[in-house]
Parts: sequence; C-alpha cells; structure tokens
Amino acid sequence: MHLEEWMNYRIGQFSVGSILSALLLLCICLAVAKLLMKVADRMILRLKVEKSLHHFIRSAVKFGLLFLTVLIVADSIGIPVTSLVTLLGVVGLAFSLAVQDALSKLAGGLMVLAAKPFVVGDFIDAGSVSGTVQEIGLIYTCLTTPDNKKVYLPNNDIAGARITNYSTQDTRRVDITVCASYDDDTEKVKKALRQAIESVPGPLDDPAPFIGISDYLDSSIQYTMRVWVKNVDYWDVYFALTEKVRQSFAQNGVEMTYQHLNVHLVDAEKKS
Repeated sequence: MHLEEWMNYRIGQFSVGSILSALLLLCICLAVAKLLMKVADRMILRLKVEKSLHHFIRSAVKFGLLFLTVLIVADSIGIPVTSLVTLLGVVGLAFSLAVQDALSKLAGGLMVLAAKPFVVGDFIDAGSVSGTVQEIGLIYTCLTTPDNKKVYLPNNDIAGARITNYSTQDTRRVDITVCASYDDDTEKVKKALRQAIESVPGPLDDPAPFIGISDYLDSSIQYTMRVWVKNVDYWDVYFALTEKVRQSFAQNGVEMTYQHLNVHLVDAEKKS
C-alpha cells in the first residue's frame, strides 16, 4: 500500500491522514499552552496576588487554553465547532444553575481576594464575628476567635459585610472614660489621670496623651483619656491603665463615683 493510499485509509468517517494531522496539531497546541502557562505564572507572580487567587487564575487560564485546544483540533478534523460550543454552553448553564450558591460564594471569594481588605494574620471584625484570619480560601475564610474557636465564614457574606481591620495600622488609640465626684477639683483629677498614664509602659509621646472632660452626668463628671500606643501593645496598655487609674485616684484622694440616685424625703407637716 502506497503512502498516499495509507493516508487516505478511512477509520469510520476520519482518514488516517486527518487523524495524524489532528494529533500533530494537538501536540503543537499543548506545547503552546504550556508555554503560555509559564508566561501567565510569571505575570501572576509579578502581581503578588494571594495564593488562593493565584491557583484560581492559573486553573482558569489552563481550562481556557485546553478548551481552545479542543476547538482547534475538532475544527481540523471536521467536527462542527458551533455545535460543540452550543452544547458546552448548555451544559455550562445547567451546571451553573445547579451550583448557584457555590458560585455566589466563589464570586465573593474572588472579590475578597482582589480587594484585599485583610490578609492572613490580621485581626478583624467581619459582621458579628471577630478573630484572627488564619486562611483565605475561594469559598470560605477561616478566623480564630480570641477564645480559640475556629469560625468558617462564607466569602459572599464577608463581601457584603462591614469589615473592620485592626491590624493594618502601626498605632492605635486607647480610649478610657472614668467618673469623678463634682467635689473633686478638675485639675486634681487630671493630675491623677496623668500620673496613671505615666506609670504604665507603652503610651507614645507623639501624638501626646489627651485628658479632658467629656460629659457632665447626674452625679459625677466624666473624664476621657486618649493615649496612642503601638498596635501590639493595645490590650496590655488598656488593662494596665484601667487598673492604674483606680490606684492613682486612691493615692491622690480622688473619689471614683458610680451611678446612684439621691432621694430627699420632705416632711409633709413642715411643708404645710
């Protein structure tokens, strides 16, 4: 059998020549796809995206290249590409309707990964949950709460929630309010509060600590202290300063008041 006859030999509706051409085209397309994947990997690394988003983009690019390869090879052997695309579109639509909830979470995950409102290690409030971010996935984000519980939040819920990130700034402000009696001199109270601040390690000199009257209550004057600290020192300073205020008030003879109600009884006979 001559080469030409062998190449024209038909297996079903395809000739040997068309099959070999399709295989050669497939090898070329796969080689080009592999090269394009390397280029895509380099571009993704330059963008410094999150690991989860990196994997998703890589998988999406790989799927797209393989899909394009299938279309090119199918067209080379005479398979109607339009019909194939239509079939895959119908299958894709049915699949998307079946996993609509999962796709919603996936979209939320992509929004979180793209916007980067937080990274692994940040302490955040996400809706009604507070914790340290342990893992950011495409579907869920894992938080560890202060009492060491793991909470998995759907990313679509996070994408629609108000997020407070406590870890992005190097410094934070500690606000503490205390109440003192109207009988105590204002400067005396401020001096006691200033001594409490100076006795605690951690408060920064710049911005300088602030002490002032914030409200006049029914039975006391409310004072507010505001001190700036390094982010990592926030809770240490907060609890230490709260404790020192009571000690400083006692040392300076300042009365720390509490909410109470004074009731005066009037003698009805004397009144008449």
